Amino acid sequence: MTHDPSGDPDCCAEFATAARLSRRRLMQGLAAGAGASALGVSTSLFGEAVRQTSFAATTGGNVLVVLSLRGGIDGMGVVVPHGDPAYYTQRPGIGIPASSLIAADPMFGLHPELKPLEWAWTSGELAAVHAVGLPAPNRSHFSAMEEIEDADPGSAARTGWVNRMIGLDAGNDPAEAIHLSGSIVPTLMSGPAPVLAADDVAQLSLVGAQKDDGTEWADRRRTQLDIVWAGGTTSPLHAGYRSAARTVDRLAAVAGTTYKPAVPYPTAWPATDLSNALKDTAQLIKADLGTDVVSIDFGSWDMHNDYGKLGRGRMQSMLGGLAACLDAFLRDLGGLRSRVTVLTISEFGRRIHENGNSGLDHGWGNMMLLAGAGVRGGKYYATWPGLGTGTDDDLAVTTDYRQVLGEVLGSRFPARSLPAVFPGFTVDSTGLGLMS
Repeated sequence: MTHDPSGDPDCCAEFATAARLSRRRLMQGLAAGAGASALGVSTSLFGEAVRQTSFAATTGGNVLVVLSLRGGIDGMGVVVPHGDPAYYTQRPGIGIPASSLIAADPMFGLHPELKPLEWAWTSGELAAVHAVGLPAPNRSHFSAMEEIEDADPGSAARTGWVNRMIGLDAGNDPAEAIHLSGSIVPTLMSGPAPVLAADDVAQLSLVGAQKDDGTEWADRRRTQLDIVWAGGTTSPLHAGYRSAARTVDRLAAVAGTTYKPAVPYPTAWPATDLSNALKDTAQLIKADLGTDVVSIDFGSWDMHNDYGKLGRGRMQSMLGGLAACLDAFLRDLGGLRSRVTVLTISEFGRRIHENGNSGLDHGWGNMMLLAGAGVRGGKYYATWPGLGTGTDDDLAVTTDYRQVLGEVLGSRFPARSLPAVFPGFTVDSTGLGLMS
């Protein structure tokens, strides 16, 4: 796809349009869903980082953190196939020298900006899957985002795989239903099962009853709201308010506490947004509220130009921020890492060949990183297809991304039905062997 130099330098015009369309579809969905749906969905927004959190019925369980690297991250720039000679032939200006890679084996190595995570690789808590993605090429940001997050090809229902997964929780805890502010809910979280989020943990409160103008007035407003929505009616609005009120009460102790992480988180750009989201996520996990899934968006990785070289450039800066944030998050969790698994996902990868603007255009195959609980780390998982030498060649997909997701869910959430989460796709029980 041709880069639009008149648009935002951080993303192509199609990527910007996809973001606007996602917001429009969200508002249309809220309008169509009536009161219960409007009260049942909310989002945490930290600049480029968006966090959605869903609460399960029980505490002390496993937690999945889904980190969406939106914009189509260059998987071959993160997990570098230095053992394939075509990589350096195709990328004479932006290729990462093999001598600079970390955790290298004869075929793959990690970008040197991932150095902060080398300890996790060495300890067996970090792994990478390569040549993974959608079963058929899709280079449209909007269409690929929808497809990879819906994970139900051919279905007209806009229900994401995460929403289907949490919908299998028999408890369907009312804490899953709350909307506190304007929000962007990605497809993976969309659907009938309730999800919860807020601008940030400190703002988990009922609209109209915040304590920003004094406790006395806030308490009076809450009392009046309780009176207005009291009664035995079963209307969606009444049910929505009661669910919202119960959830706010349940989270009041967390929302009213200033979190003190065990380790410092990065504060400088481009890590700030992701840092804030992960810090809040760690607070929620430590509070042990029954958190089931946390989704975080971090972008943009749509680098058609100014990709950069070793030592400078946008790719290096973004990867450095990503690694620093994940390092802080994993260390902050400490022993709780035994319950928390992190995985990355992106809508597509980039072309093999660097373009005339020292960047990379939309491609196909990509990589996924997995870290934390249950991960058989310190290893690269790939059926490598080999790289072509044409200017329009893509990395072929040899592993369907749903296989990776299915292995993670099968290990960490064995009670959930994988056929229900991924309709029409059979997760290979032997598979890649990613998880213990």
